[in-house]
Amino acid sequence: MRAGRPAAPQPPAAAYDVPPQLPPQGVGYPTPVPPTPYQAPEHFGAPVPPVQPGWDTPVQPAWPQEPAPAQAAGGHWGGVEQPRQQWQPGPAHSAWDTETTEYVGVDGLFGGREAQAAVQPPVPQPAPAPQPGPPPGPAPYPPMGGHPGQPPYGAAPGGQQHFVPPIEFDPPLSEAEATMQVAAVAVPPAVEPLADIVAEERTAEQAPAPAAEPGKAAGGGKVSNLLNSSAIMAAGTLVSRGTGFVRTMVITAAIGVGIMGDSYNAANTLPTLLYILIGGGALNAVFVPQLVRSMKNDEDGGTAYANRLLTLVMVGLGGVVFLAVLGAPVLVRLIAQPMMANPERAETTVAMARYCLPTIFFMGIHVVMGQILNARGRFGAMMWTPVLNNIVVIFTFSAYIWVYGGFGTTQVTPEGISPEGVRLLGLGTLIGLTVQSLAMIPYLRAAGFRFRPRFDWRGHGLGKAARLAKWTFFFVLANQAGYLVITQLSTKAGAAAAAAGHNGVGLAAFSNALLIWQLPQAVITVSIMSAVLPRLSRAAADEDAGAVRDDISYGLRTTAVAVVPAAFLFLSLGPVVGRAIYAIGGNDTVLNDATNVGLMLSAFALGLIPYSAQYVMLRGFYAYEDTRTPFYNTVWVAACQAGFALLCWLVLPSEWTVTGLAFGYGLAYAIGVMVAMPKLKKRIGGLDTKRIGRTYSRLAAACVPAALVGLGASLGVQQVLGGWPGSVAALVVAGGLQLAVFVLIAKRLRIEELNSMLGMVRGRLGR
Repeated sequence: MRAGRPAAPQPPAAAYDVPPQLPPQGVGYPTPVPPTPYQAPEHFGAPVPPVQPGWDTPVQPAWPQEPAPAQAAGGHWGGVEQPRQQWQPGPAHSAWDTETTEYVGVDGLFGGREAQAAVQPPVPQPAPAPQPGPPPGPAPYPPMGGHPGQPPYGAAPGGQQHFVPPIEFDPPLSEAEATMQVAAVAVPPAVEPLADIVAEERTAEQAPAPAAEPGKAAGGGKVSNLLNSSAIMAAGTLVSRGTGFVRTMVITAAIGVGIMGDSYNAANTLPTLLYILIGGGALNAVFVPQLVRSMKNDEDGGTAYANRLLTLVMVGLGGVVFLAVLGAPVLVRLIAQPMMANPERAETTVAMARYCLPTIFFMGIHVVMGQILNARGRFGAMMWTPVLNNIVVIFTFSAYIWVYGGFGTTQVTPEGISPEGVRLLGLGTLIGLTVQSLAMIPYLRAAGFRFRPRFDWRGHGLGKAARLAKWTFFFVLANQAGYLVITQLSTKAGAAAAAAGHNGVGLAAFSNALLIWQLPQAVITVSIMSAVLPRLSRAAADEDAGAVRDDISYGLRTTAVAVVPAAFLFLSLGPVVGRAIYAIGGNDTVLNDATNVGLMLSAFALGLIPYSAQYVMLRGFYAYEDTRTPFYNTVWVAACQAGFALLCWLVLPSEWTVTGLAFGYGLAYAIGVMVAMPKLKKRIGGLDTKRIGRTYSRLAAACVPAALVGLGASLGVQQVLGGWPGSVAALVVAGGLQLAVFVLIAKRLRIEELNSMLGMVRGRLGR
């Protein structure tokens, strides 16, 4: 030990300041202004000195430890109320990848050499004198995974929830698919935040949030939850769509895709259209946030508000069903006028519609009950109960085939179907929605909710919520107006083509092709953006345009990795896909009808790319609580769809009219993207155009040669194997070969988003 004058002893450590948990510098999240006081635990000695002792530094005796003042309840340290932390916007978001960032807790700052090197040791401060005062507020620590001074995860300043966007229903959905779409689109913006808010509030009532363990990310759970939410919603949607495909296949096997299929589709689509137009979108966009807010603020946890809302929906939709059943002939004429030209055909279609129209009631109460469960953190029921509906309908049409025979042998028409057959199909469709709705009751009871009808609707916020639905109603109205034109013209074209000897080119074929075309959008795009939207909304609430740009860019590029290859697969293998799905064991007539469905799928194909891109872009406006711009954008799309449909009706032969409608339907979304893009750039100060364009161009460069290889392989296989088995073999062989060629070329082009997605898939399969 070196001789000399010993160093002065250090003062005792009673309390000292520690900088709050900071994200890496150069990020888009706020930077704290004042420090957060931190009470030193008793087992800690004096703070780490600025210079660590070395071999030539004399060892000093430690000062005796004095008990530190206890923390006062309610956010006071040592009895002194600390100033409220204020936050200021930080630098650009692009420097920080929010999906891989881990927030370090207080213990983590002292848990290792890296943390000690990164954070400058604090300066000792004397403990403040205790002063009496009532505990005014919650625990001093913010909820883990967030930042001090910010609202809880998913909530806007002032305790209000972020905006939930209206539902973009794709017109020709069945009742089960419409309610499933509500679960997949409307709920996700609130799925993760609501669960976190409820959990954090219940935890805050019991104890302060603990500090993060060293080496564990406090915010890592949020990132994991975001990815898991995408995977769970994608899985639920995939199962629902999978059973929906089986349902459609059985329906096609029973009644075909000709005039009888058009008659059933018109009757079955009518209640979905009415439900969406009357209040389906407004119910989710406006009343659901009110329901969540009442659950947080009301003394009874929102039970009374939920009972009022459910009672109001039941009474309102009950009246709608009564009037709709009485006016069924007028409604059928509105969407499918050719079905009313023949008296026998009109009688069958109207009878089917009267069986299907009561499903409006069950769609509405299913949605409300599902949102009540979502507000209580129970998300599974609404995603999976539509599977029960599909099972009931599959059983119903299978029973019809067993009793009356399949379409391949009966060639059933609306004029030739028996009244008992109409009753069987209509009641089976109605019972499916009834079972789907009643299956929610056990989940509600398990969540502690008991329904009690309440008619005291005035003075409880229901009227205000209804007034807020104005733009949502206009949005849905514009979205459905274009489809009404398509429905009328496709029905007319199908009837004219059938009269000329060309069956299977009407509304039923259009709807079946559209169901396949929408699958990548429903499984990939909706799931990814549902998980991204809460983060996007927080960035918009913080006026962090850079973060919004990055999230929109991420959504466009990530969804494109799946959507662009799917579009080219539909383009090259559309007829093969149609025959493989809709011509199981069928004769030449069934194969021909299924081929028409596949040709329409090929016409739809490339429109999937702008369809998905517009969906992502509109999330940017919804993040800023802007519903007016999406409304005007939807008007453009609907007008273009109606215009293209009318042009195809006037120019193309009747057997090709609906195929042209399918092409125009997708082309309209390309115009929608061109309208939305400059508005979004203006709103957020630009778009990551160069990076997005590079990703899309490289994906297209990889997809074009892969599609040519797939087309050649499918033609070769079908030359060897004919009929339905040949179509299935061609789909498996050509589809697998096309996918392999795409992945090989994409890797050579170094498409980083593809590598990320493949890595995520490998990681999940390896679990």
